[in-house]
Amino acid sequence: MIGDIPVLMVSGPTLALAWERSLLELWEKGCDIRTDYDRRDSSGEYLDPPSKDCSMCVVVEDPLGEPMIHRCFPGGLEDLEEYREEVVEGVKDHWVRDPSDPTDTRWEYTYHGRLFSYQVPGLQEPIDQVESSILDTLSRSAHSRRAQVITWQPWVDSKFEHPPCLQSIWCRLHADETGNPRLNMNVRFRSRDAYDAAFMNMFALIHLQEKLADILSRRLGQPVKVGRYVDWSDSYHIYGRKMDEFRQLFLRQIQKRSLADRTWTRQSSMPDFERAREEVARKIRRQDENRPRH
Repeated sequence: MIGDIPVLMVSGPTLALAWERSLLELWEKGCDIRTDYDRRDSSGEYLDPPSKDCSMCVVVEDPLGEPMIHRCFPGGLEDLEEYREEVVEGVKDHWVRDPSDPTDTRWEYTYHGRLFSYQVPGLQEPIDQVESSILDTLSRSAHSRRAQVITWQPWVDSKFEHPPCLQSIWCRLHADETGNPRLNMNVRFRSRDAYDAAFMNMFALIHLQEKLADILSRRLGQPVKVGRYVDWSDSYHIYGRKMDEFRQLFLRQIQKRSLADRTWTRQSSMPDFERAREEVARKIRRQDENRPRH
């Protein structure tokens, strides 16, 4: 109906296929809607077409299944590894600004910082939500429905120009046919650039899911496998200014290339990721050395 944002759902056996299907579904069935970031000329007329938008649920049935990596995501394997390290390992947590220093222009937050070191006014120590709300909770009660972490800080985030898009992560264990638990993960985003950002988001969060499953395996004394991954976006969109690029670099490649030619396996990409880790470490060191002291 006119005025209703479409609610769409796709699933796929692997991350690469699920993400690809989500973009095709959005392109075909999404609505046209303006955003706060559409460019205008001096008279106020829009320079960009409206975005393509929907609310989207993406189900990845086997998050670690192959082929895992889609070649049409904007970026390269080094970018993918850098983002994984940022979210899962927290390699850029020290880039967050000091809120008491008005001259500090570094980042307002990182996802890793919000998940592993959540700052609350009035509390002296930050909260490691992943430890207390997911790992400890599921170690004590595998079927608990309370294993949730959040990023939103209402006392500051509504004031930021770019507040967190990722809102929450929810996990629960459920036994498979062998009796071993599988770690199921649901994530929710309030807003999501489906073309430019979603694949990297999903890739990093699935690696976080894998890390949590490994930790729970050691704590429970039995194998914990990675279960299905569910990714929800309130606004899943392609910006109007990216429409031509999307047609050329995504839609045309899907039409022209076979599945093997438009994907990589994580296994085959491991040497690239290994080299990328060294380059990411050097890049962070260089930026740290050139960054003003606060």
